[in-house]
Amino acid sequence: MDEKQLKPVIWIGSSHEDWLEFPDDVQDVMGYALHLAQCGEKANNAKPLTGFKGASVLEITDNFDSDTYRAIYTVKFNDAIYVLHAFQKKSKKGIATPKTHIELIEQRLRKAREYHDKHQKQ
Repeated sequence: MDEKQLKPVIWIGSSHEDWLEFPDDVQDVMGYALHLAQCGEKANNAKPLTGFKGASVLEITDNFDSDTYRAIYTVKFNDAIYVLHAFQKKSKKGIATPKTHIELIEQRLRKAREYHDKHQKQ
């Protein structure tokens, strides 16, 4: 896919502001993963997020300085990549995404659907 065919990245809610709080190295790693998604590919550090049907909601993870960072995006809509959430994982127990984050992701996925329906069907 050449540059003119890259899907745009659309940030939902505070995801972009939250992303900007990540260390530069984490932004670089995750930015490359999003670039691959724009090209229709999947980075090695991106995997389907548990609890969502199919592979349309993905999670990028990166560890930096003993902290774990996550960015959640969807490829559910063919014409854009929607970043739904970006956060530093605080829990020291397990790898599961906390319920409050899952609920926020579900809410933002609905917002992405509304945005898509309003702006992309013109």
